[in-house]
Amino acid sequence: MGPSNVMSYYYKASSSFEQEDITMSTLVTRNRFMVLSRLASHYKGPISAAIHVNDDETKELVLQELEEMVATNPDVRKFVDIHLILDNFDRQFNMWRNVAKLFARTDYVMMLDVDFHLCTDFRQRIRTNPEIMDKLRSGRAAFVVPAFEFTVQDDGLNSTTFPASKEALIKEVDSGKLDMFHKSWLRGHGSTNYARWYPSQEIYQVDTYDFSYEPYIIYKKNGTPWCDERFIGYGANKAACLYEIYLSGVDYWVLPEDFLIHQTHKYLEEARRKERQYNRKLYSNFREEICLRYSRMFYSSGEWDTDRASNLKGECEKIRGFRSTMHASTL
Repeated sequence: MGPSNVMSYYYKASSSFEQEDITMSTLVTRNRFMVLSRLASHYKGPISAAIHVNDDETKELVLQELEEMVATNPDVRKFVDIHLILDNFDRQFNMWRNVAKLFARTDYVMMLDVDFHLCTDFRQRIRTNPEIMDKLRSGRAAFVVPAFEFTVQDDGLNSTTFPASKEALIKEVDSGKLDMFHKSWLRGHGSTNYARWYPSQEIYQVDTYDFSYEPYIIYKKNGTPWCDERFIGYGANKAACLYEIYLSGVDYWVLPEDFLIHQTHKYLEEARRKERQYNRKLYSNFREEICLRYSRMFYSSGEWDTDRASNLKGECEKIRGFRSTMHASTL
């Protein structure tokens, strides 16, 4: 879809960031300006925000609201790079994700939905852990921060009341106040293996992958795949992005002490239903395409029999006809 007018660094953060810092890479629309402002004051680190504004009669008012948000919060001015996307195409989520990632100024990014509250200081924990940093530098590892939500949605409105330690979180899980994010759609976050996470004190690798898995990950910016921009609207857009990253040879590891909690907001349910129907079919075709594309790449590069192709083999062999197709193509 296009054309889109992308204005990088429409507002540029005044801070200079260390190269090995972690940028929150996120996308924002008009109704989330204040959520972005709170994130800046809470994280106090690099943020790359792709902000979509409709190019219509509301544009000037929205830009004025954006300017006021920037002007009234010194943390936004200090830490947030804002990249403006001006067009009339709503919910191009993967295109927006790519813009935020492209203009991030650090080596590592976190693919974050702005509605999630960062409950723990995983940034400091990661940057002071040699094992984790070595894995990130390799470009072959991404780190999952487990996501939670309140079982009573009204309890998720005020992030100042959220637990700030794993011990406090588990107490609220045990009491029934909190649970894994979107428990009703287990495929979305089940591969994190929450039963394993609760007692865990060490990082562990995701070993049961589901193509609908859509965790929040920290990973290396350069050398990792971009999100496929054919996915427009709700449904499968982030899962497709994460699936391609995984098949490219990036292993997912779960951080044992850190977590996010969703801040409650309303969804556009009618739009979500219609767009999910379309994207479900697109994703089915996309998975076959990605399997064949990366298989060909690994064969051509001589990496088919290396560890880098392990994720692809494990996932793509679940697709009917993949094994026979690969066998026939390599005879």
